[in-house]
Amino acid sequence: MLEIIKKQDPELYESMYGEYTRQEDKLEMIASENYVSNAVLEAQGSVLTNKYAEGLPYGRSKKTGDIMYKKYGRYYGGCEWVDKVERLAMERACELFGAEHANTQAHSGSQANMGVYFSVLKPGDTILGMSLSHGGHLTHGAPVNFSGMLYNVIPYGVDEETGHIDYDALRELALEHKPKLIVCGASAYSRTIDFERIGSIAREAGALCMADIAHIAGLVAAKKHPLPFPHMDFVTTTTHKTLRGPRAGLIMCKKEFAKGIDKTIFPGIQGGPLMHVIAAKAICFKEAMSKEYSDYIDLVMINAKTLAKELTDLGFNIVSGGTDNHLFLVDLNNKDISGKKAETILNQAGITLNKNTVPKETRSPFVTSGVRIGTPALSSRGMGPAEMKIIAGYINQIISAPDDEELRVKIKAKVKQLCAKFPLWYK
Repeated sequence: MLEIIKKQDPELYESMYGEYTRQEDKLEMIASENYVSNAVLEAQGSVLTNKYAEGLPYGRSKKTGDIMYKKYGRYYGGCEWVDKVERLAMERACELFGAEHANTQAHSGSQANMGVYFSVLKPGDTILGMSLSHGGHLTHGAPVNFSGMLYNVIPYGVDEETGHIDYDALRELALEHKPKLIVCGASAYSRTIDFERIGSIAREAGALCMADIAHIAGLVAAKKHPLPFPHMDFVTTTTHKTLRGPRAGLIMCKKEFAKGIDKTIFPGIQGGPLMHVIAAKAICFKEAMSKEYSDYIDLVMINAKTLAKELTDLGFNIVSGGTDNHLFLVDLNNKDISGKKAETILNQAGITLNKNTVPKETRSPFVTSGVRIGTPALSSRGMGPAEMKIIAGYINQIISAPDDEELRVKIKAKVKQLCAKFPLWYK
């Protein structure tokens, strides 16, 4: 592994191999991280990285036979093969998510969201987005993000007692403020999102609606979560996380918005597409259509429920009382420890997760009162409910003795032994 880099650049090799061993030897429980297949890695390291392909692919759709982008095409020659790659990715994305149109060029989830906003909004327009402190994302209107700087953002959130989205309050806000766009989706929300209800609210308020499914895209693809279409006008996502593809973005929309989206991505906010990454997206979309992948998502969800229940039984406060997807939040206020402290000491014991704000948060976002836990990466390694029970015990021991350095050393050794039973496949 990494033999060419090892010989050519030993200094860089040291850091890259160090990251490999970190992933191999630690329990990766950050909800937004996962392990890609060797095929995805191969595509990202392929000769496609050499090709400039500004513009859009020209040719016929295999699915409909229609000419795609007859008026546009590429700004560079020699794109006959990358055109096929991109068309393949687009068609697979549409098939997987039930979309009428897909743009696979977005470099990230944030760029995908920007692409939608810039295609239908003007600075100062009003949007409804889920509050960051209640589980939303930076690009859903956080003041420090471009979305919060450019638009008049009305935040909505969860009922602080139940931890579930307060749809009645969302509707009242929508009817009062008449937003141009309602954004739904989250980065730290453990319950099923009612896309149909939000779409109905948007239509009642005369608003467009967008679902950012970055976290739950894998569940949606495997039909373990309701599909956003036809209730949404736009759907954005990353292609990593539960989808288990390359770190990148994707925009899907109803056909009437296709030209606006494509024009906004290029030449609006991006330059040439990353063709090697688009090839990796095409691979992950194909992988997500398989029975094996559906079984994997089942395991992800079973593991999340098992881990949440085990921690509940050990006295931890799980926000909303449980999970319907791949993650959950733990409110640590009753454990008298901050999210930052918990993240630090768990990492020292070989358990990687992230601090996170919780409803009724009293600490700063840099400290927080909770942690976010996810099971996609552990499930990719093949760990199951039995391992979740063991891991819950490790977490409880560490949090119960936050100043016991010797205990952390012992747990770290046990974690490494557990990981060795479920090795990564990269060689």
